[in-house]
This record gives sequence, C-alpha cells and structure tokens, in this order.
Amino acid sequence: MKSVILAICFILSLSIVAFAQNSNGVDMATELRESGKIYVVVMVLAVIFIGIAIYLFSIDNRLKKIEKQK
Repeated sequence: MKSVILAICFILSLSIVAFAQNSNGVDMATELRESGKIYVVVMVLAVIFIGIAIYLFSIDNRLKKIEKQK
C-alpha cells in the first residue's frame, strides 16, 4: 500500500514539474535536433537501458538458481 501511495505522489510531482516549465523550448535540444545528434543521444540511452535490463535479468536468473539449490 505504501508503494502505491509513493508511486501516485511521484507521478503527481512529475506532472506539477511539467506544468511549471516554460514553453519556449530548450536551446540545447533544438540544436541537437537540428544537427541530427539527437539520434546519437537516443541510441546511447537505449544501449544503456538495454544493458541495465540484461544485467537485471541475469541477476534474477542467478538468484533463481540459488533458490532452487536450497
């Protein structure tokens, strides 16, 4: 129950932060988009995310093997 309440508070705080931002746009993001480097940034983030996901799945598999041994 605490985790659900915490998740709801987190989502609400993100929405408040999103409304607080101005709509002028971010100069750095605009510059990256114009030069095409935004795709490099997106790919690096995707590789990092995939690496973390693979690492977590491998840890989960190891823990399952250890639990079966006991």
